[in-house]
Amino acid sequence: MTDTVVQTRRFARAYKKLHGNLVVEVDAAVSCVAADPSIGERKNGDLAALRVHKFRALGELWLLGYSIDDAVRLVYLEAVGPHENFYRDLKR
Repeated sequence: MTDTVVQTRRFARAYKKLHGNLVVEVDAAVSCVAADPSIGERKNGDLAALRVHKFRALGELWLLGYSIDDAVRLVYLEAVGPHENFYRDLKR
């Protein structure tokens, strides 16, 4: 059973700026996360509530940050972007 996926405002802004061929790759990563939310790696420290799913798109490593609410079976998409400065931007 897949969990319900909800976009945060930060994710929606980043997703809107993506090019068409990259949108397909991000949609595939989101569907993988929705099917199995435990697929991502749990972070430590300041970002302890965050999980990150890594995937390759256009020859580059991209990260999909999300959090899970098991009580109501929701997956909150927090951010998407290339690896460069991903965690620094998330802490802001």
